[in-house]
Amino acid sequence: MITHGRGRANGEAARDPPFGHDSIERMEFLLALRRRGIMRAEVLRAMDEVAREQFVGAQDHALAYGDHALPIACGQSISQPYIVAYMTEQLDLRPEHCVLEIGTGSGYQAAVLARIAREVISIERYRTLAQAARARLEAQGVKNVTVIVGDGMLGLKGRAPFDRILVTAATPEPPPALVAQLAQDGIMVVPLGPRDGPQRIVKLTKTNEGLARADLIAVRFVPLLPGKAHEL
Repeated sequence: MITHGRGRANGEAARDPPFGHDSIERMEFLLALRRRGIMRAEVLRAMDEVAREQFVGAQDHALAYGDHALPIACGQSISQPYIVAYMTEQLDLRPEHCVLEIGTGSGYQAAVLARIAREVISIERYRTLAQAARARLEAQGVKNVTVIVGDGMLGLKGRAPFDRILVTAATPEPPPALVAQLAQDGIMVVPLGPRDGPQRIVKLTKTNEGLARADLIAVRFVPLLPGKAHEL
């Protein structure tokens, strides 16, 4: 959930003709990702196969494949395509992996992850967003994503450990519960930094010696908040 990443949009997509796989728009979309350094074939294939226009509001269909964030309900956002692809690539996903995603949002990032990983469990604090994401994922035929309403900072201990963890909101430090639920040799990709200060995507790898940290690109995400949302 960011501005140099995740934006905000609302509702189910209208039945406009989608961007075809052979369309100029889709080719430009993938070329733009390549130009910015996204090179892994499985990530590019996933970005191509997931219909992004189905995860934004009807009013934003014409903007769906632009490299910018878009609004969704509950004051949240769908990340710009580059950030979705970049964070996915940094996870170094393999087909046997189980991924924990913190912050379902529209469900778009989960759909991309699901094209590569065996299973995705996504935690969303807003019930409205979780319900809408489930409906979109079902409509897209995505069967290996489970969306749960809960406190993302606590993770999901009963299903741990996770091969990969992706956090889509910023936090000053990695939540201890998520670190504990990361498998040995597992990778967590998380935006770290204060709400109103500099933030950076960080890649954490769990080793025998502790967490190995690699600081990556600067971003601006909405903050990771504790608990479930009470009203939405």
